[in-house]
Amino acid sequence: MMADAVSRKGQLTVRLPVWRTRTILILLLVGFAALIGRAVYLQGVNKNFLRMKGEARYSRVINLNSNRGKITDRNHEPLAISSPVESVAANPREADINPQQMERLAKLLGVKNGELKKKFDEDRDFVYLKRQLSPETAEKVLRLDIPGVFLQREYRRYYPYGEETAQVLGITDLDDKGQEGIELAYNERLAGVDGSRRVLKDRRGNIIEGVESIRTPQEGQDVTLAIDRNIQYLAYRELTEAMNENRAKAGAAVVLDAKTGEILALVNQPSYNPNKRAKNMQSGLTRNRVMTDTFEPGSTMKPFTVALALETGNFKPDTLINTDGGKMSIGPATIHDAHVTGMLTVTQVIQKSSNVGAAKMALSLTPEYMYSNLSKLGFGKTTQSGFPGEVSGRLRPFQTWRPIEQATMAYGHGISVSLLQLARAYTVFTSDGELKKISLLKLEQPSESVRVITPAAAQQLRAMLETVVLPGGTAPRAQVLGYRVGGKTGTAHKLDSHGNYAADRYVASFVGFAPASDPRLIIAVMVDEPSAGQYYGGTVAAPVFSRIMAGALRMLAVTPDMPTQNMVLPPPDVPEVREET
Repeated sequence: MMADAVSRKGQLTVRLPVWRTRTILILLLVGFAALIGRAVYLQGVNKNFLRMKGEARYSRVINLNSNRGKITDRNHEPLAISSPVESVAANPREADINPQQMERLAKLLGVKNGELKKKFDEDRDFVYLKRQLSPETAEKVLRLDIPGVFLQREYRRYYPYGEETAQVLGITDLDDKGQEGIELAYNERLAGVDGSRRVLKDRRGNIIEGVESIRTPQEGQDVTLAIDRNIQYLAYRELTEAMNENRAKAGAAVVLDAKTGEILALVNQPSYNPNKRAKNMQSGLTRNRVMTDTFEPGSTMKPFTVALALETGNFKPDTLINTDGGKMSIGPATIHDAHVTGMLTVTQVIQKSSNVGAAKMALSLTPEYMYSNLSKLGFGKTTQSGFPGEVSGRLRPFQTWRPIEQATMAYGHGISVSLLQLARAYTVFTSDGELKKISLLKLEQPSESVRVITPAAAQQLRAMLETVVLPGGTAPRAQVLGYRVGGKTGTAHKLDSHGNYAADRYVASFVGFAPASDPRLIIAVMVDEPSAGQYYGGTVAAPVFSRIMAGALRMLAVTPDMPTQNMVLPPPDVPEVREET
């Protein structure tokens, strides 16, 4: 029924139905009850929701970067350390920056204004504006007092010895994760586990109070290398000098402890400064040539051919071999010696570096026997050093060998090796026939070894290799004052892009040990494409070996085994014996 209108003393009064009033009252009560219920639910049952919303206004969980472990040499001298640095970050959702501040910030950070603006336009809670700034620049950024812009503590890798250790240590990226070398090989050990902490921040993003530690950072473990920093520096200095003297394209050297198999030095040229990655990380400079490059070893392979021949019992050090005037034909191919000779003993084949003599001994062996033992010496497989990118070299299956190929392999052609493979193989001569396992890390005990040749054959070869550095040998420049030295030169033509031997491009090498009476060190040196006129291993690589060996033996206080008055140096006007390439 409609409300009645009643006139009372000149006024018009409207009377509403009772049900409408009650309906409105009930709706209001239901609304109030819903609000009360929601409040009870949020503050009683689901109280975390409001707390999280409130804390989101001022509370943040920040990442706590862990400190990467150090890399040290065998004497605990730091080779790679992580230093704390500041990075500039922002919360784009809370940032309040005007155009003038944007321009000043971009100038400080060295970025374009447009690029910086894009980062502030992102719908994220966190974005890096610039990583790893100097303390001075970070302080200037803070002075701008921009809400939502703050500093984030990080760590940057620093290499105290720069170019000397660059290729062996490798590098890390901006997140301090290993990318090359030891940094990559032992990244899991070096890298720690990041932590986190809840903090209170003001509206400008500045931390005003630490609330709680959610996860404590776990620091990375240190890695102790077998490298001796002093020997490393010595090897790098001498290799660099040889590179400059011979105007070479590249070079490498490795120093092994003959007793333990540890790598005491490993150097490359050209190198780069790992502390300035953006400027110096050119293509090829980060490559560790000792482990990742292969080359034909030339005459440094002859001692292994002779050792295998001695093992058959058909040859002895004084067995005579007719070198036929320094020429030997196999089908249409002819093998040459550098000098016209006739009958040579097996020892003289090594001393004079006769290709013909080595080839004749190789052809007396069955291909299967020769291949099997070269494989046991580590050729055609990696040294299992654990270094990233280490190559295996090339030793073709014996079933594919032709006689000329078996003959040329006797003096290091048709086979490719890395410098580390070659140095390791020489441990059979310094440890009475046992092949040592290589180690990049410092060892508490000598490494494992596997017998490859008999002690008698190893000792005979050691005596033969001593004649190489005497007058009449190919490497008198490898002699070291006060020490008996043994070793072998190598000179090999390089292959061109068509697979043919280039007439004027060479690899000069020398591998040797000292003191010969009780070998302590093995050093292998390789110089790639010397172009200053000399290219033989005896004139280019042997002097580098001599200088490194002399300094290293003194550093290790190794007792001399040869009185200086007993040394026999060649007269300066007598040309050295050269090995054929």
